[in-house]
Amino acid sequence: MSALQALTEQALANIAASKELAALEGLRVALLGKQGAITTELKALGALDPDARRARGAEVNVARDALQNALAARRADLEAAALEARLNSERVDVTLPGRGVDLGARHPVTQTLARIVGIFERMGYRVVDGPEIEDDWHNFEALNFPLHHPARAMHDTFYFPDGRLLRTHTSPVQIRALSGATPPLRIIAPGKVYRSDSDQTHTPMFHQVEGLLVDETSTFADLKGTLRAFVSAFFEREFEMRFRPSFFPFTEPSAEVDIRWDRGDGREPGWLEVLGAGMVHPRVLTNCGIDPERYTGFAFGLGVERFAMLRYGVGDLRSLFENDVRFLGRFA
Repeated sequence: MSALQALTEQALANIAASKELAALEGLRVALLGKQGAITTELKALGALDPDARRARGAEVNVARDALQNALAARRADLEAAALEARLNSERVDVTLPGRGVDLGARHPVTQTLARIVGIFERMGYRVVDGPEIEDDWHNFEALNFPLHHPARAMHDTFYFPDGRLLRTHTSPVQIRALSGATPPLRIIAPGKVYRSDSDQTHTPMFHQVEGLLVDETSTFADLKGTLRAFVSAFFEREFEMRFRPSFFPFTEPSAEVDIRWDRGDGREPGWLEVLGAGMVHPRVLTNCGIDPERYTGFAFGLGVERFAMLRYGVGDLRSLFENDVRFLGRFA
């Protein structure tokens, strides 16, 4: 026992005499580390008989606790002394000018979304919202998607085990707004949508703005005039525009909308697809409780990231989501 007492007394003296944190850490390892003196004493307890082990263990624990307390107290003293020395040696010149602070800015997608919404609000459209986790009825069935439509497949749609899904477009918001409503109705539905696709021009999550107008007199000519006014307002210039016949389950007739786009690289302007649109299918109106014999309407949809890329000259869709401050700083 005199050996343990002598070890403890010498260790306490060394701890009290320590002048640097590095030296103190060396003492801790030598005493309480995996191969330390006190750790070795604790490991040796297994070779003793139960009575001797109990007595010896109590004394070793007392020594260990004393050393741990001494180490902690000395560490606190040395850290306080180091801080005091640093504060005494360092000075702050309060007369120096302040450092410039880089201000943040709205993300280009957020800027584009706000611009699109603002244009349609000035045209009399009301913004509506809905859940991003949808059921099959609102996302597909009410929109006249047949059961065999490829958009329902697992490789296009993110499904949950209970049959619900992440909405693949914001059209379900239109269904919710139209169901039980009395026309006239003029709405836009901006928001996030999800599809299982990822490459230079596609991402699993992106933003859409879809619009819907239902009344007793709307025509395809009204749709064309609305989209022409929107595109001109968004890009702040006039475009040659064409409507190509297409197919969407929820509109009939349907069209893809192209504009004559000048790439700015010396090549001849080419046709660029920017929107999908059409007259609301009578079956969709019926599914929402609207009389298709009395009411008609048109719908349209666009990808926000696509319009952001065109407006700001972004060549790779992934740049919008990588959060590179050098890229985002261009839009401050």
